[in-house]
Amino acid sequence: MMVTGRDVLGLPPDELDRRYMEQALELARRALDSADVPVGAIVVRGGHVIGRGYNQREKLRDPTAHAEMIALSAAAEFLGRWRLDGCTLYVTLEPCTMCAGALVLARIQRLVYGARDPKAGACGSLFEITQDPRLNHRVETVGGVLADAATALLQDFFRARRGRAGGKET
Repeated sequence: MMVTGRDVLGLPPDELDRRYMEQALELARRALDSADVPVGAIVVRGGHVIGRGYNQREKLRDPTAHAEMIALSAAAEFLGRWRLDGCTLYVTLEPCTMCAGALVLARIQRLVYGARDPKAGACGSLFEITQDPRLNHRVETVGGVLADAATALLQDFFRARRGRAGGKET
């Protein structure tokens, strides 16, 4: 289900992407409550949000508790299957290698992310996992949606974190 023309809500694709990204940004703010990197993600299918997640690595003490992984798991639970074909993942930060690999394995149709991640991004910045022709699935990828808001949230978080660490990033 490629997003073309107008969606089920009657909105053009770029406006729809912004609205869903706003929801992902709201989830990212929840990560701040547990002192985690503010990243939020939602999975959408047929105009309905079927999975939500935000970073919970600190809270759960789990290195795999990234926003994308939690949202993908919730969507799979909702659908009752691991294949998430026809779904779009909206996430505030470009996915890392683990999350990008999970998108390919889950057969996500489309990825929309906010801020680029030049240090760990695997969907265009460092690697192109979602577009690698050697893999059995490729994910349509759109970056930069509400990137300024996502970047500001991340910068504020890391600025505050460095301030608490006496100028050293922890």
